[in-house]
Order: sequence, then structure tokens, then C-alpha cells
Amino acid sequence: MLGRTRSRRGGTTALVGAALLLASAAVQTGTGAPAHAATTHRVLFDNAHAETAGNADWIISTSQPDPLGQDSSPSAETDWTGALSSWGVALQKTGDYSLKTLPPGAGLAYGGTSATDLTNFDTLVLPEPNTLFTSAEKTAIMNFVKNGGGLFMIADHTGADRNNDGYDAVEIFNDLMTNNGVDSTDPFGFSVDPLSVGSDHPAAIGDTTDPVLHGSFGTVTKSLIASGTTATLKPADNPAVKGLLHRTGYSGDTGVFFATSTFGSGRVAFWGDSSPVDDGTGQSGNTLYDGWNDTTATNAALALNATAWLSGASGTGTGGGSTPCTTAQLLGNNGFESGGTVWSTTSGVITNSTTKAARSGSYYAWLAGNGTATTDTLAQAVTLPSGCAARLTFQLHVDTAETTTSTAYDTLKVQLLNGSGTVLRTLATYSNLDAASGYTQRAFDLGGYAGQTVTLKFTGTEGSKYQTSFVVDDTALDVS
Repeated sequence: MLGRTRSRRGGTTALVGAALLLASAAVQTGTGAPAHAATTHRVLFDNAHAETAGNADWIISTSQPDPLGQDSSPSAETDWTGALSSWGVALQKTGDYSLKTLPPGAGLAYGGTSATDLTNFDTLVLPEPNTLFTSAEKTAIMNFVKNGGGLFMIADHTGADRNNDGYDAVEIFNDLMTNNGVDSTDPFGFSVDPLSVGSDHPAAIGDTTDPVLHGSFGTVTKSLIASGTTATLKPADNPAVKGLLHRTGYSGDTGVFFATSTFGSGRVAFWGDSSPVDDGTGQSGNTLYDGWNDTTATNAALALNATAWLSGASGTGTGGGSTPCTTAQLLGNNGFESGGTVWSTTSGVITNSTTKAARSGSYYAWLAGNGTATTDTLAQAVTLPSGCAARLTFQLHVDTAETTTSTAYDTLKVQLLNGSGTVLRTLATYSNLDAASGYTQRAFDLGGYAGQTVTLKFTGTEGSKYQTSFVVDDTALDVS
């Protein structure tokens, strides 16, 4: 079938130049995404990967999967047994969290029917795992984050192989980020350093708008290292990565003791030592360090603020330092019903042609689809308010006359440009291989770039023989 000629209606508006930043991969949202409850934020602590091996005790309670089985109304850290009991009890006492533990012998899964399946949670805490994740587990973790989940990675110093299986947390986390079935190209924008730092008090950066450093559980000034490691940031791979605390004498992308990032629609936090969340209590016979209550640092506030941020709850609780944000949708003419206005487009891209179907209303954006060498563009600039969460979504329908199942002849690139028109990052590339009936929602987290002016640009490019149509509708850039 040869390419088809189409009749389109639309116009070209002036291109608005703007700085643009973002570090997320495109994801399809749907039935597998975490379903966030109105007030309860669901957190799963992992204990299926030797977190209690040797003298470690990285659990919130010995009652697993439900810590409430030990004490249904804990008021003190000793009401639950485990070196992370203070963390668990502090969250439980707010009334805003539901906590569970993945017990030994279980496996991490995403999309199943188990009560501990990751689809039932908003945040996964990995407190110094000591066995490698299986291929299926790595796929589950990455898809969980990609579809909107929060991931808390807590490491330790290199060589902390507590079960003597040849792997420590440094190697396990690096394996997760570089050897998975979803995205192995440095998806979070950092790697864990193979270091053993004896002691230090890493200091927080001076960012009063950051919800992890200035959140509902207090202000973070310092953390501590009692045999731990750091991370090296790679913002060229993921510009959303951010170092919040640095080892003494370090700054920028090196010596990062605590980092945050995004991936797809989800959020990621990294901490270079387990000692800061150790509360000094636990099961008999374990060697523990009370970093949680250490008065020379603010580890409790850091752990709790980060959990709130990862769970999408950084505006909850009492006290705080987060700036309230007004919920709003920022894109102009986001459903294209005003025709060729607001957006900068190639002539005819925004159309109400009955040749294709809009997802809603009458107008939509139709890129490529001529069956001839074609390049179409669609762009809009917008400013993201400081201190707010931001999420970009759009509906995409791809149909094609191409018959190949292996070669991407025609493409739609979703890109970010700076004020000079230079591409800073390609968020996603769709092609004739993505053809399907109906529309699919695509989603991106822009929260890491609050306070920036960003421009979203779609570029549809088609070869010279068979048509592929990229049809976009119902765009939105929601902040809250």
C-alpha cells in the first residue's frame, strides 16, 4: 500500500524560544501504574534479599509482612523490633502511611496478584540488599518506577558482603541500573562508587525549595557516614539527577552521599550508608549503630522527608518547609480545540480533518502521514512554578502502512530544546513499530525542573514510500 495524500487544516504560529530541561523516559500509563490513595501512602520495605544477614537488621519489625501484627499502635521505637523500627514507627504514627515488609523467600513482582506486589505500593525501600535481584525482579523494579513508583536505594561501603555470596549493596545497585530488561543506559543518572569511607558528616546543599531537605518532617542540615560510600552523578544521562548532600571536600557531581532523580513518571532516592537509618535497636546479637537519634546529624528528617517525597506525599504531615502549589494545567490550547493557536506548528498539523479521529472534541495534531518525505513539528513553551510537582501527559495514536515488524522507517521524537533551539534531550522516539488501534497515554515527570521555562517539541519524520501517522491529542502539563 503506497502512501496516502491527506488534506489538513491549520496554521503556523510564532515559535517561542525557551530553556528546556527534563530527564525522564516516556512511559505508558494504565492498569499497571501505582494507584495512589487519597491520604494513605503505601510503603514496602524489602527483607527478601538478606537484609538481616550477618550483624545487619534492616527491618521495621519482626512481624512480616504486616508490622501491625507486633503492635497495632506503636508509640516508641522498641514497640516494633528491628534496626529500622524508628523509621517505621515514625511513619505509622502520622496516620498517613500503610507499611508492609516483603519477607524472606518472597520475590519482588509488578503486575501480579500478591498482596506484596509492587502495584499495591507507592514506594519501595531497598535497605542495603545483600543478594542480587533476579532478572524478573529488576524488570519489576524498573517498571514500577517507570510507571510512577518511588524507589529508595540505601547502600553501604564496598566489601560489605554480609552473607559472603560475593555481592555487596554497591555491586547490587549498579547491577540493577546497568543490567535490567527495561533501561540499562544509566536511567537514574548516577552510579554507586566502590568506596569505603570510614566516617564523615556530609552537609546539605543550600536549596530551601527542595522538599527532601526542607519537608514536612523538618530541615536537613547534615547526615553521617559510619563506613559507607558515595555516588557519582551523570547529568548528561539524566539531567534530573541532583546531589543533596556531599562528602566533606566534594561538590557538584562527585562525592554525593544523598541523591534524588526521576525515571519515567517515578522518583528515585539514593543514600550511601545504612548507618543513618539504624536506630540502635533490633534483634539480640546484632551490632548496631544509633544514627537515627545521633544529635550531630538530621538523619530522621532526611529519611522521612525522602519517603514523603517518593510517595508523592511531600506536602503532608505537620510543620514543613515546602511551598504550597496551586493545582493547575499549564499548556495553552491543550486539546487543540482552538485550532492553530498557541502552539508553534508546521502548516496544517493542528486539524479537524475527519480522516483521523480526535480522542476528544474535533481537533487534534497530525504529524507526518503523507507517504512522502515529510517533517512536521509541534511545540509550545511553558514555565514550571518553583517547588511544585509537574507531570506532562499526552495521548498518542500511531497508524502505519509499513509492513515491517523490525525497522523504524518513520519516527516521532519528543524532545527538549534550550532557548537557542539546541536539543538537550530526546524524551522518547516512537515509530511505525508502535502502531496500534486507538490512543495510548504517555507520561513524563517534570518535577525535577520546577522553576524552569520549558518547551515541549514533537517532530514527526516520514520516509518516501509508506505512510505513518502520529496523531496527538489531549496534552496536559499538570502542576500541584
